[in-house]
Amino acid sequence: MDKKTLGLLEFDLIRARVADCARSDEARARILSEEPFTDGDKVIRTKQLCAAVVSRITGGDAEPQARLPSIGALLPVLNVEGAAFSLEEAFAVGSFVREGGALLRWLDVLELAAGTPDCSGVEREVFRVLDKDGELRDLPELKRIKERIAAINRDLQAISASYTNNDALRRMLQSGLPSQRDGRLVIALKHQFKGKVRGIVREVSASGQTLFIEPEDIVEKNNELTVERRRFDAEVRRILHDMTVKIAAEKEPLALFHERIIFIETLRARAHYSNSTGGLFLQQDGGRQNRVFMLKQARHPLLGVKAVPIDMLMTTRILIISGPNTGGKTAALKTAGLFVLMNQFGLALPLAEGSALPVFESIFADIGDDQSLERSLSTFSAHISAIASMLNKAGENSLVLLDELCAGTDPAEGGAIAMAILDSILEKSCFCIVTTHHGALKNYAFSNSHVENASVEFDPATLSPSYRIVMGLPGESRALDISRHYGLSAGLVDRARAYLDEGRGDVSVLIAGLKEKYRAAEDGLRELALEKQRLLEERRKADLRELRLRQKETELREGAVDKLRCLLDESRKTLENLVREVKEGEISREKTLKVKDFLLELDRTVDRESEDLKVMQVELAGQEKTQSCHNAAPADTMIYPGLTVLAGAKRRRGTVRRPAKKGFWVVEIGSVSMTFPENELVAESPPQNTVKPASASIDYRMLASPVAPELNVRGMRLADAIDALQRHIDSALVLGQREFSVIHGKGDGILQRGIHDYLKGQSVVADYHFSHPDFGGFGRTEVTLAQ
Repeated sequence: MDKKTLGLLEFDLIRARVADCARSDEARARILSEEPFTDGDKVIRTKQLCAAVVSRITGGDAEPQARLPSIGALLPVLNVEGAAFSLEEAFAVGSFVREGGALLRWLDVLELAAGTPDCSGVEREVFRVLDKDGELRDLPELKRIKERIAAINRDLQAISASYTNNDALRRMLQSGLPSQRDGRLVIALKHQFKGKVRGIVREVSASGQTLFIEPEDIVEKNNELTVERRRFDAEVRRILHDMTVKIAAEKEPLALFHERIIFIETLRARAHYSNSTGGLFLQQDGGRQNRVFMLKQARHPLLGVKAVPIDMLMTTRILIISGPNTGGKTAALKTAGLFVLMNQFGLALPLAEGSALPVFESIFADIGDDQSLERSLSTFSAHISAIASMLNKAGENSLVLLDELCAGTDPAEGGAIAMAILDSILEKSCFCIVTTHHGALKNYAFSNSHVENASVEFDPATLSPSYRIVMGLPGESRALDISRHYGLSAGLVDRARAYLDEGRGDVSVLIAGLKEKYRAAEDGLRELALEKQRLLEERRKADLRELRLRQKETELREGAVDKLRCLLDESRKTLENLVREVKEGEISREKTLKVKDFLLELDRTVDRESEDLKVMQVELAGQEKTQSCHNAAPADTMIYPGLTVLAGAKRRRGTVRRPAKKGFWVVEIGSVSMTFPENELVAESPPQNTVKPASASIDYRMLASPVAPELNVRGMRLADAIDALQRHIDSALVLGQREFSVIHGKGDGILQRGIHDYLKGQSVVADYHFSHPDFGGFGRTEVTLAQ
């Protein structure tokens, strides 16, 4: 039997009460060590014998009431050659045989007495030497020694009186009465009279004021007394040895007698307990072949007068009991299990005629909260662990008792697990009783012919359970009514009922609602991300347009200035030549006209260039406005980091990484980075109706502000994390930012190793290392770029 189950069903308490009825410590110990029998024939036999003993108890004949001494440990002495019992041991053996014989005579009408050896010879031998109180009898061989001892004692009393009655000696004595020291008679002499009485000092008092002296005329008598006493002890030992030898001749019958009497005493204890409960011994028809499980008016024996009788009938392999809390489901479950154990322990059961129980080879129970802090087990985990162990051990002749099966977890999942467990129990052909609140199990019983519903009755008028089991119908939990009855306010109960009516208390409805909201949130986030990506792309395009326009404006302005500078240089040279001609020769009308024509043409040229510059400015402003409003300029004509291009004369496909010297870009082709002139780069046409990657817009947006000092790639795939790191390095190089951190976390180390492998192969990376433990340790890498 499963020891844990015996404790859960409180069989230990019943067994202890039975043991208390025993009149022998050995019988009590045997009862406490016994478990319910699993052999049907032994169950039947034990109950028949107990019933017969109950008949003797209630029959009016005087029952022997003496307690039986324990002699089991003494019997092995009989196997030792030369060993002898002490007086106490011999008395215990004799008393056991005497009281055991009385018990047998009281049960002489039963076949129990038949086959028990007659050990009356042992009893006679013991009580030939000992009397009824365990004292030595006045045997002839001892009588002469005892008479000699008595005569010596008289002589000693006479000698001691000669000291105490002497007036001269009396004043030297501390006491007028003689004393005993080590079995020898002495007198108490005051210490100041030491030497006044010749003899042997046997002892000195603790204060030193008294000397216990054995006078010379008493020494010899004391010696004689010692000799006689030793003769007496030796004779007693001889007598006990002879007696032990005679008992040893009957050691095998005595051992069998002892075993039978202890067995009978265990039966008598069972009978007394059964009689005290007013119970009935169930008739077993064929032991385990009897598969009827029926309890009528069964009263739990530990509840006394508070016990409410229950009826239970199992017509199927599995019985599912449902109903309200405090309705008695667990009490019914424990009553059924305990009655099975008591029946197989040979006890009468407090129930009505017509009841019947099978005999099971094993019984398993999972009842109550069995959570374990030491093993870190929750209530649900502990129950599942216990049930798994039961399923491994249970067989066709097993009874399984499960209280609140698969409670303490999600009702839907718990119900599914519970049904799977019951399927397994049906496959093993076990008997099983289950208590539950799961609606799924109630439906399970309706849909399975091998499973039956039952419920504990509840009176809605008084809001109290009747503890009556109604077979065939499932029960309601009635949690709202019970909560109100036990103190929950009416307002709270009404609010709970409203939730129940609305279906808001249904966890499945709650979960479905949460899933719908989660899907809506995901859709919103997806749309927001697309809109953000579109806006970033528009911003990138606008930034490119503005950059191109600014660049063109600068180029135009620089070209106009260069043209004017050339004009001025040429005009200055011409003017200088003219001035030199004038100075070197005479001023003529021809020279004067030539100078005037030069100045007039210069003035016209300056006016013409000024007009052209104004026209250019107006055109640039109009073009910028037009491009901003109508998105006319194709952004793809510009080169920027992250752009996919066809590079060089061979038009190899690559990705622009960063600008190099003026007019050149670094392009990554495969795993190789190469530098190309801008005029050898052709942007690859993007697919129609697609949005550019957010990475390109992020790079251009970062050109307008400092690069973030940290790059967080936790939760990314390695490829996405490397791509983000590449963009971050490119942006940092463009803005001249040489240091930043990468937060990759620890995890399984995939991101950590992949990022370090990438950094190791980058020529622009001067150094990288893990952060200080206070700033992230192995979950963060510090990166330094080359100057």
